[in-house]
Amino acid sequence: MQYLKYYISPLTLVLALYTCTLGPLYPTAFFIGISLFIILGDIMIKEDSMEASHQNQFILNLPMYINLPLILLLVFMTVFVISSNPSVELAQRLKTIIGVDLMALNRSVHPLDKISLVALTSLFIGVMGTVPGHELVHRIKNKFDMFMGNWLLAISWDCAFAIEHVYGHHKNVGLESDPATAKRGENLYRFILRAIIKEQKDAWIIENSRLRKTHHSIFSIKNRMVIGHIRSGSIAFIAYLVGGLSGVLIFILCAFIAKCLLEVINYTEHYGLVRVPGQPVKPHHSWNTNSAISSMYLYNVTRHSSHHEKSHLKYWELKSYPNAPTMPQGYLSMLYLAIFLPWLYHKVMAPRLIDWDRNYASKEEQKIAHFHNQSRNIHVLQNK
Repeated sequence: MQYLKYYISPLTLVLALYTCTLGPLYPTAFFIGISLFIILGDIMIKEDSMEASHQNQFILNLPMYINLPLILLLVFMTVFVISSNPSVELAQRLKTIIGVDLMALNRSVHPLDKISLVALTSLFIGVMGTVPGHELVHRIKNKFDMFMGNWLLAISWDCAFAIEHVYGHHKNVGLESDPATAKRGENLYRFILRAIIKEQKDAWIIENSRLRKTHHSIFSIKNRMVIGHIRSGSIAFIAYLVGGLSGVLIFILCAFIAKCLLEVINYTEHYGLVRVPGQPVKPHHSWNTNSAISSMYLYNVTRHSSHHEKSHLKYWELKSYPNAPTMPQGYLSMLYLAIFLPWLYHKVMAPRLIDWDRNYASKEEQKIAHFHNQSRNIHVLQNK
């Protein structure tokens, strides 16, 4: 069981691929069903704080590797089914090989299913692509894991993440300069825009600095940003072969939404937390959670206090830290809350921030937090 639980991600992808080919309204039903499963699962299932030792690391890595081809299949299926100009030749070959008539699905797709397929594909790219990609690109000395991780990130057109997150965010978390640390009371959608722009800018700066040290031009093929965009461009080209120009636009839309969903997770991970410049990153600089469903789907990135304390640890090595600052629910449940009920998200998090200021923050951090509360005119935090 300690191995099998992390296979929930590829198993869900397989189920999605099968269910979404059954006919009209099945994609919509699946999207609603998986959303309810995530939210209710986080609320009702007991937290998982177990810290087990594992002998077979390949079995723990395998579900992340499997996710790559499965997500690409889901992307291209969505592209085909929604596209206004799908490849007839491809449809005929697939019907002969696997017996699924994608052309019939394209003709009969319900308008509501188009929205659901984009939402579902974007969610799964973010949850089952970017998150394991994040895990793998931290393993900078393992060429195969870096290869798989960068391709997983390429699906959301996010090559910058592998650079800025590893070499920027982990150094700057909790500081004003960190694009992935949300400020107290910050509007979610403003944060998403700010984070995306600054992460791209910082990634180029980091990569330019690295290339200068190795005497390479920023336009060199050694540039990881350039290589990353080539990866994403190759996926877009396949989307063109599958669904024409509209297929490329559908892929780009899914990739953009997936990137935004990643930023929502970033928003929840460090929301409102502060750190004194020059001071070390400690467990209390991240919101932690051991919610079972979020932890399984997100490969324990929910144990974020441990991840930032020692970023070299693999996902099954992370400590549960039950005494760290804790989110009210799992990351995925909080993602839905932040997107659809942002006012409630801020209301729910206010008592947590008050507790953090009183019981976790150092004297210097309390001063910074107090300044933020005053400058952003957050009444509930000003009057704590």
